[in-house]
Amino acid sequence: MADILPLLQGFADQLRLQGKSPHTLDAYLRDLHSLQPLLGERNCLQVKADDIRKAMATLHARGLGSRSLARKLSSWRQFYDWLLQRQLISGNPCLGLRAPRQDKPLPKALPVDGTAALLEHIEPDDSLSLRDRALFELMYSSGLRLSEAVNLDLPDLDLTEQLMRVRGKGNKIRLLPIGRTALDYLKQWLAERQSSPDCVAVFVGRHGQRLGGRQVQKRLAEWSIRTGMDRHVHPHMLRHSFASHILQSSGDLRAVQELLGHANLSTTQIYTALDFQHLAKVYDAAHPRAKKKD
Repeated sequence: MADILPLLQGFADQLRLQGKSPHTLDAYLRDLHSLQPLLGERNCLQVKADDIRKAMATLHARGLGSRSLARKLSSWRQFYDWLLQRQLISGNPCLGLRAPRQDKPLPKALPVDGTAALLEHIEPDDSLSLRDRALFELMYSSGLRLSEAVNLDLPDLDLTEQLMRVRGKGNKIRLLPIGRTALDYLKQWLAERQSSPDCVAVFVGRHGQRLGGRQVQKRLAEWSIRTGMDRHVHPHMLRHSFASHILQSSGDLRAVQELLGHANLSTTQIYTALDFQHLAKVYDAAHPRAKKKD
């Protein structure tokens, strides 16, 4: 493998000509140097797809994450593309290979008591805090996306039937129930709401215009700090909490899918992992054989 060093230098020179930063260069070279010991005595110009596949399997077995594996494979592929352009090899051994699928991070949901503490801490002693309480109660009550909440218009509400019409992804419409607590605060907010004559948004800002997503994010973060939450809380966590809490109580995955507006059940199934985590914590805390010895 001694012949790989001048090749790596040539590849690095090419990357510099392309304007790659020193940080990017270092990352490429680290990835390529990590390949060398995985190939044993095999000449880098004689590497086959099986060799790359075995190298990836070795790194995966050592605990390297899917994101890091994907980055290494990308570096190796570009190096062998460079060798192919110079007619030093007859084919790129990395073509057609994929890194293991990246693990999707689980959505972050608040516990039931944590959600209640956050919402109940928002004392509606002025119009803005009343709006915030109504908005966040509604998002948690119905599992709204941030975009769905800020784009909600007055004609979308049917307070008599406790329903609202929501425009989701792909402009798909779905009807959602409004919870009792959310309905109470929503009615209070609408009685005080003051907006510009042409604004039909349910939730408006200080100057009577439709409330923006960034403003909602900032307000929720501020309320979570005031509540003393031990984590950063963002609007989507209310949606995740809604889904997780409904699933814990009902176990009805299809209903949660409909309420969230997911096109595929597989998207909703990630909440079953959260549900299992919750059950595992209950088990660890309660079962005498699960408790760790002091």
